[in-house]
Amino acid sequence: MFYDTLPLRDKFDALAAPDEYTPLPDDWVVGTSDIVGSTAAIAAGKYKVVNMIGAAVISAQINTAGGRAFPYVFGGDGAAFAHPPEFAEQAAAALAAVQVWAREEFDMGLRVGLYPVAHIRNAGHEVAVARYRVSDGVDYAMFSGGGVSWAEGEMKNGQETVPAAAAGTQPDLTGLSCRWSHMQARNGTILSLLVQPVAGVDPGAFATVAAQVLEAVSHLERGGHPSPPEGPGTGWPPPGAVLEAHASRGSMPLAKRRRQILFETAIAWVLLKTKIKLGGFDPAHYQRTVGGNADFRKFDDGLKMTLDCDPETIERLRALLETARDAGIVSFGMHTQDEAMMTCIVPSIMDDTHVHFIDGAAGGYTQAAMGIKGG
Repeated sequence: MFYDTLPLRDKFDALAAPDEYTPLPDDWVVGTSDIVGSTAAIAAGKYKVVNMIGAAVISAQINTAGGRAFPYVFGGDGAAFAHPPEFAEQAAAALAAVQVWAREEFDMGLRVGLYPVAHIRNAGHEVAVARYRVSDGVDYAMFSGGGVSWAEGEMKNGQETVPAAAAGTQPDLTGLSCRWSHMQARNGTILSLLVQPVAGVDPGAFATVAAQVLEAVSHLERGGHPSPPEGPGTGWPPPGAVLEAHASRGSMPLAKRRRQILFETAIAWVLLKTKIKLGGFDPAHYQRTVGGNADFRKFDDGLKMTLDCDPETIERLRALLETARDAGIVSFGMHTQDEAMMTCIVPSIMDDTHVHFIDGAAGGYTQAAMGIKGG
């Protein structure tokens, strides 16, 4: 299958170059999603709900795929992915199920769409992908070409192409959780940064700016990774217990599922604190792997990063990006906060294939995107 043939790249900086990406086949489909009113929800303190719904879109697609690898990317208040044509119907059903779940569990609207790559290309945009390996067990897709962003724009303009699911439809969100504590900034600030190419700009010019941004943060420990090397911390009860109960309860009463999660997490908390190995589970190794598997930076028709950053570096970035913006190369948005947060998809704690999505804990990418819209 096409995606399985792509090379796994180990150097993130190299992915700034356009020639590192391979166009998707014409007959593939691109799925998109976006939470309606996410900015207002974040202002109301529902940032964990916003991230949970965004991650749920990916979780449902992973479970529908049944172990098949496919490209996807987490965007904070939404997500995008791509599948070959024979899985388009399954992908649409999983999207529609998450849409119903978001409305019924959280009273949140979710826009969804599914668009043929050929249709995106006919509109003048490309969808190209690369695979970035963050660890031995996990790699993430990177997107370039502007096609995913165009599809998201079509969706937001009302061109939703996924038939609605019936009330009560439940997505398969097995493995979706948010049990880790927020990660405090160690260098002063958690910076959410979005850098996008201006429409029609030469890809090489954007690649140069992206490389300059990455060079400007290269002195930060582990490139500005918000998680400490030993992995994020954990407390009990976990702050996301209720959200996880919403994701996994099915037809079970919410309170009952929450009690089950509190029991499960109490055992996990003891193991993580004591580092006692149990039944082949090594808590210290698992905790280290969580940080190593996390997606704190990505190329998604632009550059997105959540960085543990010092104020001086932020100002250097701002000056660099303002120069590039004035030259007509990029638009950008920044948002600062004191903590980062993590939402996870963990099919099993017994191997290293679990994935973890990082965002700022006070608006993150959604707030940074508002900075772009505001100029």
